[in-house]
Parts: sequence; structure tokens; C-alpha cells
Amino acid sequence: MIDLLGIGARTPVGLTAPASAAAIRAGISRLREFAFATMRGEPLIIGADARLKDALQGPARMVELATSAVAEALADLALGAVPECELWLALPEQRPGFDDHAAATVARASADAARQRGFRTRATIGGRGHAGVMQCVRRILSEDDARLHVVVGVDSYCDDECLVWLEEARRLAQDGVRGGFAPGEAAGCLVLGRRRLGALLKRRPLATISGAGVHQETQLRDSEAGSFGLAMSKAVLDAAAGLDLPAHAADAVYCDINGERYRSEEWGLFATRAHAALRSLQYQTFCGSIGDVGAAFGAIASIAAAQSFARGYAPGPRALVMAGSDSGTRGAMFLHDPRLEGRP
Repeated sequence: MIDLLGIGARTPVGLTAPASAAAIRAGISRLREFAFATMRGEPLIIGADARLKDALQGPARMVELATSAVAEALADLALGAVPECELWLALPEQRPGFDDHAAATVARASADAARQRGFRTRATIGGRGHAGVMQCVRRILSEDDARLHVVVGVDSYCDDECLVWLEEARRLAQDGVRGGFAPGEAAGCLVLGRRRLGALLKRRPLATISGAGVHQETQLRDSEAGSFGLAMSKAVLDAAAGLDLPAHAADAVYCDINGERYRSEEWGLFATRAHAALRSLQYQTFCGSIGDVGAAFGAIASIAAAQSFARGYAPGPRALVMAGSDSGTRGAMFLHDPRLEGRP
């Protein structure tokens, strides 16, 4: 297990992690018309950062989002105690408007932001797509070391090539499309370390992550049968390994369901297989507030869970974050309120 020692975020509803979590909880929406015309000549509704010009395209926007989140998360750490960190990136999967060169650019800029705070670091792309943050965390949990780990999840659909691709695939929320989604953008940063490192830094944990699971779904969205929820069930149960289910089931669930029929159907089948891990079938999603935030989801959801613990409005001491990438990767992790439960 590992502790969450610091957070940073940049979303359409907030320039910091606490502000973003509070706005999302309040139901504030920043979905707006974006400077992109659909094939019908109509404007498109997107969750876009108001401080970034619409002309700025996806990878360049991700650089701005990621560097802002990293700077916030590392701003008040005791640099002298831990002068270096491992930087992990969760980035979009390859798609029109985002290739390996774009990924390298975002990773390099994120590492530069950490160096500007005085940290020696190297950047590793540890995950891709919606489940990317969970991929990174699983790798970190497998390494029993005393290093400081910084996980950055960032994504932006605000890119002409990407939006054309989504529209042609009939995945955008617009008239005549059943089960489309509203694109969004965000960056979230999680600073992770073992309990002894937190003591060295004199930081109380915001949450404790007890486990993460990642599995590959073979029934993708173009499958005639659809997903049966097998991979997601395995990912959640792996994340819950070591917990006493159903006694230690998740009190809150954060899921990246975005309105697409494929993922909603998967949820129903997953819930029948892994119901012991859930206190109820209710889940929280951010699509009505900031849109689908892709690879940033795992970090933003973890921040929302940690803030619910800190502010005292969490329904219980355990939260489950779960997400599924387009490629079929399914990821999940359990977070715990350290004030109520200590080390689970």
C-alpha cells in the first residue's frame, strides 16, 4: 500500500485540486460551445478550460494542463528531504491528433515542471487511456521502495483531428447520435510515497491506496456481443485483494462512464460479478461537469475521493476508482480515509 501525500489539478471548473473537487461536488458545469463546427455546421459542446484559447490544439493544451497540476502538487514539499522523484505519465492512447511525438512532448514538459520546483526526475509513460493512472499505480505498488512517486494523468479532446475522428465514429453527443459523449480536458497529479517517506516530509496522508488491478478486456466496443464485464470485475477484485469483502466494500464509486451505451452495459454485467466489492450500485462520474476527461480520469477521481475524506462528506472510509480505456484496458484501485481507518 502507499499514501497519497499531495495533489494538484487543472480542470474546466478549477485551477487547483481543491477548487476542482469542490466545483464538481457542487455540480458546477463548464460545458460550453467550442470553436469547432460539426459536419452539420453546428457548434459542439465541450468541457474546455476557459483560460486556454480555443485555437490551441490538443497536445499543446495538455502541456499547459499538466505543468499547472505538477507545479501545484510539488509546490510545498520539503525539497531538502527528498530531492528527487519518479514521474509517471498517464497519457491518451494513440489517436488522430496524438501520436508518440506528442506523448514525448507532454512527458518532457511535465518533467521540466518538476525540475523547475527543484526536483531531479525522469519521466516514464506508465499508462494509456482512461485506465492509465491505475496502470501507473499498480507498477508503483509492485516496487517496495522509499522513492517519491508523482503520477500525472492528462488528456484533452480539444483538437480538430480528434474531434473529426470522434464525429465520424458517431461518438460525440449531438442530435441523431445515440449514446454519444461530451469531450473534456483535465490534468490531475498525485504525489505518492510510503508511510515512512510521509513522516520524513512531515505530510499527513490524504488517502491510502491499498491496491490496484489492471486487466485486458477482449470484447471491445466493436464486438457484436459487447463486453460481459469480465476484465473490469477482475481488475476490481484484484484491487480489493487483502480486503475483507463484503465488509470492506467500497462506500463510494467513481467511474468513467460517459453516456456511451457500451460502457453502461458493461457496468450492469460487472455489477453482477463483483457486487461484493460495492456497497451500492450508485456511482459518481464527472461528464456532466467537465466532460469525459480520458487519461486524466483516474487522477481527478482520486483527488475527488481524497477531498471527500478531508472535508468529511465521504459516505464511508473506502472509495473505488474504476475506468476503462478504448483499447480494452480496465483498471481499478481502492482508496481509504486514513483518519478513520488507518492503514487498512
